[in-house]
Amino acid sequence: MRKLLFFIPLVFFLILGAVFYSQLGKDVQYMPSALVGKKVPKFTLVSLGDDQLYTHKDLPKTSYLINFWGTWCPACHVEHPFLMTLAQSGVPIIGIDYKDQKDSAEQWLEQKGNPYQMVLMDEMGRFGVDMGVTGAPESFVVDSSGVVVYRHQGVINAENWPDIQGYMK
Repeated sequence: MRKLLFFIPLVFFLILGAVFYSQLGKDVQYMPSALVGKKVPKFTLVSLGDDQLYTHKDLPKTSYLINFWGTWCPACHVEHPFLMTLAQSGVPIIGIDYKDQKDSAEQWLEQKGNPYQMVLMDEMGRFGVDMGVTGAPESFVVDSSGVVVYRHQGVINAENWPDIQGYMK
């Protein structure tokens, strides 16, 4: 019986090794979205520019990108110039100012330019929670019927845009 006790650490080590081995090569940044394949959740948010209320019914009827950003987000500063390029090439982008202050966001867009067709404020982050946002920047491709077809966590740039663009039809 005592000899059997000596094998317990070995068995534990082998099981732990198998678990670690099974995780090798997986994308540690990827988190699946429960919204892919579902409609954009209903919302009512205030527009940054004109303080009007907008709902999910006011979103474009073509495919578009929803981009969650904030002035407090260092990666959003990196992403912004590429979003300007996308907007100039005709990509429709809806900006969600996520957990931010109105004055800061207005100043940001005034200084850096506004790539968004519509900028909505999600000051409390409720819409972000409904969308499954884990942080900013985070973007979603929505098709013409209002269904989320892709989620991208992190900065959108020239390197990953071709993959994301493939979801915009």
